[in-house]
Amino acid sequence: MPPTGSTRDQRSDPPGGVGGAADPAIGDIGEILLSQGVVSAPQLDEARREMAKSGERLEHALARLGHATAERSMRALAAELGLPYLRLDEVDFDDAAVALVPPRLVFRMRAIPVRKERGRLIVATSDPLRADGFDQIRAAAGMPIALAVAEDGDLASRIRERHGVAGDVLEALGAGRETQAESKSTAGEAGAEVDDASEASVVRLVNDLLLEAIRERATDIHIEPYEHELHVRYRIDGVMSDAGVPATIHRFRHAITSRLKIMANLNIAEKRRPQDGRITLRSKGQEYDLRLSVIPMLHGEGVVLRILSKSAALAGLDELGMPPKVLAPWAELVARPHGIVLVTGPTGSGKSTTLYASLRRIVDGEVKAITVEDPVEYHVPGVNQIQVNHQVGLDFATGLRAILRHDPDIIMIGEIRDAETANAAVQASLTGHLVLSTLHTNDAAGAATRLLDMGIEPFLVASTVEGVLAQRLLRRVCRACATARPVRPDELPSGFAAPADGLVAEVAGCRECRGSGYRGRIGCYELLQFDDAVRAEVMRRASAAAIARAAMGSGRLTSLRDAAAELVAQRVTTPGEALAAVKTA
Repeated sequence: MPPTGSTRDQRSDPPGGVGGAADPAIGDIGEILLSQGVVSAPQLDEARREMAKSGERLEHALARLGHATAERSMRALAAELGLPYLRLDEVDFDDAAVALVPPRLVFRMRAIPVRKERGRLIVATSDPLRADGFDQIRAAAGMPIALAVAEDGDLASRIRERHGVAGDVLEALGAGRETQAESKSTAGEAGAEVDDASEASVVRLVNDLLLEAIRERATDIHIEPYEHELHVRYRIDGVMSDAGVPATIHRFRHAITSRLKIMANLNIAEKRRPQDGRITLRSKGQEYDLRLSVIPMLHGEGVVLRILSKSAALAGLDELGMPPKVLAPWAELVARPHGIVLVTGPTGSGKSTTLYASLRRIVDGEVKAITVEDPVEYHVPGVNQIQVNHQVGLDFATGLRAILRHDPDIIMIGEIRDAETANAAVQASLTGHLVLSTLHTNDAAGAATRLLDMGIEPFLVASTVEGVLAQRLLRRVCRACATARPVRPDELPSGFAAPADGLVAEVAGCRECRGSGYRGRIGCYELLQFDDAVRAEVMRRASAAAIARAAMGSGRLTSLRDAAAELVAQRVTTPGEALAAVKTA
């Protein structure tokens, strides 16, 4: 039989409508797309420049630039080569066919068997112009193959679904060596772990886990050891989901932890105490800061990595999704010369992102801004940032008192956690500084009562606090699969106004959103502006509910409930997501 990359095989009678491989002499995908009119020459040149910078595939660069979707590009390539195009989320895979080709070859070739048909193995690939390697698939399967074209992202998802994240690396690790004996001598254990963690396959395994999390837009990676299992989970759009790693990863849990410690410059021999560190990672032209936390647990060390994209710090207030009725007064509040402006909400609700965007709005060459943070999450140009260090006694209160001697105009405190920090913030605002900070309260009105509980006098709270922004992050419906349906009266929270057209979003789930029905998140905001009515309630130590009623009566409160109802009416999110936000408020 001629090689699968030959012209003769391409022109052979395709089994069941599926052709063979293409002639590599036909040209590259860019020329094909240009000849078919999918893109123009300037668009192709722009995409190629982006490829050179980011290292991504051409069809992905074209899609990111908005010139052509990846699917359209790959369909055009398939048509030019006379090959079928497959949407792999609509294909029923034959498990026996998938098992014919080892994972290491599937990952290396980015090609996966789909089914057997008329004595041939149908293989989906995103790179049919590649001449090498398909003979290896044919040899491994022991039968002729015929190619079909699939979009690369779709293909990668199906490969990970079938073989797990880094399935090829785990297969190579398992084949290359047995698990290290648990009864190593104490003297040699640390050295052996360094060797294990430095092994090329372990390095690639850890990199694959990190890069997969970035591809899936995860904000956190959780590596959780159990007696006979190692769970790897990603937090995506605020919800935990399994990373889909093979069960054999449990055998390499110590090597994975040691590798991460090495990357973060931590002590790999220390397994009795918690450790924290940072890792810098680059992917497709973007730089990511990974905050690493390692804690000893019953069956090993648990690891959590928070993924921070350095480009997120560059977001402006206009890009956060604030409605105009919140954005305009909030921009006015953070532009004031003195006073305290607070952002509240639960962990992971985007408080820091809002503060960084606010700093970017107000910091220029005419003012000096200093922050004290634990930890410094993003580096903001033009802002002096201080990292809290409890080991040397540098906490929020100490840092705040010290930076007042540096003549700042604007001060940002990562979080007001105690009475000492609250008092320092109040004194800073009274001496003519603008203080930005965060608090952990359920709603905006609760910020005033929280400060009172910390021991701040009512007249100081009333005279220094200018406004409070409470926020939540709601999952956006996936635009690729969301539909509209009539609203059911019983699904809206109490007090919610039904959408004017009577329709709400319905999620279905597709490959774009990993079957969840949601993709991305949007902010939901509640803004409380202090006026005379609000200050009067604070002076008499009124409850948060009374403060909210006073603000609502004078039109100085945009409620979280109303903001969530508006997002439901716009079909940006679902009633279920809105209900979750309202329940936590």
